[in-house]
Amino acid sequence: MNVLVVGANGQVAKEAIKELKDTDHKTFAMIRNNEQAQSLKELGADEVVLADLEKDISHAFKHIDAVIFAAGSGGHTGADKTILIDLWGAIKVIDQAIEHKVNRFVMLSSMGTVEPEQSDKIKHYLVAKKLADDHLKRSELNYTIVRPGSLTNEESLGKIKLEQVIQNRDTTITRADVAKVLVATLDKENTFQQTFEILNGDTDIEEALNRI
Repeated sequence: MNVLVVGANGQVAKEAIKELKDTDHKTFAMIRNNEQAQSLKELGADEVVLADLEKDISHAFKHIDAVIFAAGSGGHTGADKTILIDLWGAIKVIDQAIEHKVNRFVMLSSMGTVEPEQSDKIKHYLVAKKLADDHLKRSELNYTIVRPGSLTNEESLGKIKLEQVIQNRDTTITRADVAKVLVATLDKENTFQQTFEILNGDTDIEEALNRI
């Protein structure tokens, strides 16, 4: 498949590009700054697509079969950017995927979106993520929504805990393992129309996904 990675310069997205390099898929890295293009190609991106989520992005979806949405406003921006990227940007990507008849959509979301009102510090972020997730669920796309917990930059452990809602959240998950999950779900039909949370745990990623 031709896979469009949205938010390709993000940390999880970069890990996903490295994972995609070892598959039969062709990776299209969507970025808004051409200065990032060379480094992404060196990571494994086959093509780079220049598109800004705050502007017209329709051209980015030509010949695309699947989308991995890994864009985010980042922890150092205000609520306005969260709305523009994590909510409105996500909705735009979903709508373009529908319009261009994209077959597969994998959404990087966040743990805590089930009940965002329980959060104080990042409530606006979780609300934005929840609304974007809900928009995707209402679509007819073959979607998977992946909701990781707190992220770390440690090396991949290759093992996760996967549940629809994880009650015991006393651990974290590496960005590398989140990326492995995002890429692994692309070809797994049993993950279609599924939403789940992940943390590092005791089950091999492949086994955990096969149990869904």
